[in-house]
Amino acid sequence: MVGLKPSEVPPTTAVKFLGAGTAACFADLLTFPLDTAKVRLQIQGENQATQVARTVQYRGVLGTILTMVRTEGPCSPYNGLVAGLQRQMSFASIRIGLYDSVKQFYTPKGSDHSSIATRILAGCTTGAMAVVCAQPTDVVKVRFQASIHLGPGSNRKYRGTMDAYRTIAREEGLRGLWKGTLPNITRNAIVNCAEMVTYDIIKEKLLDHHLLTDNFPCHFVSAFGAGFCATVVASPVDVVKTRYMNSPPGQYRSPLDCMLKMVAQEGSTAFYKGFTPSFLRLGAWNVMMFITYEQLKRALMKVQMLRESPF
Repeated sequence: MVGLKPSEVPPTTAVKFLGAGTAACFADLLTFPLDTAKVRLQIQGENQATQVARTVQYRGVLGTILTMVRTEGPCSPYNGLVAGLQRQMSFASIRIGLYDSVKQFYTPKGSDHSSIATRILAGCTTGAMAVVCAQPTDVVKVRFQASIHLGPGSNRKYRGTMDAYRTIAREEGLRGLWKGTLPNITRNAIVNCAEMVTYDIIKEKLLDHHLLTDNFPCHFVSAFGAGFCATVVASPVDVVKTRYMNSPPGQYRSPLDCMLKMVAQEGSTAFYKGFTPSFLRLGAWNVMMFITYEQLKRALMKVQMLRESPF
């Protein structure tokens, strides 16, 4: 590594793991209101919604956020932020930070490049691993984002994030904390493939054809393309996942039952409810996360090189 710049030194797995979680938390801080708006739009129209939910109607991304601020207070778009950050620190660290390592594991020895099939397999693997580890944080996050509190007198089911974990485990059992794991694994396998594989391929092609250098413009274009692809392919599963995880016990027998009832009651367009906030959120989130991730990898490698330098 002597004489090499930090950008030229391959980052270690630990650097990628820490960098991915930190970058994802930073991106979540900036885009969390869009994610909350997406959840509210996705659950709108459920037959067994409460009377309060039926009196509040959301229209569009900005309209949803403004309605929440007006009826529930200025902090309401950030309901569930603590669980969201806990989720990203465990979830993104695995699905993004370990992607390159898993991709190398699946790549045949002696091969210079990983095939698309290998990248997809790596994306599915890290996506599924991340869900299994981080599912309870996702359940709590969605419950907070979906809950409506109209004024100080309204009933709050959870006093805080840790109370939410305890309450769900007590009322629904430990299985309640892993509710919706199957649709979430499906959703995140798709999202991870779309995000990581698309980002990987776009960035590789831009560099191979000397269209851009390995810097901000290249990372921005690659991340934006990854966000769009992820939204298009994952939106139907995301809607089912959100509704199933937020549903009270007994409302749906399974994720498939949730999907069938949704189609029967609202039509196939329900699969793309909240598409605009989903795209705004995923697009913005991917741009911020990947740009921050790339810079963090270089900064952490620079720190590591300085610590290892004898001078």
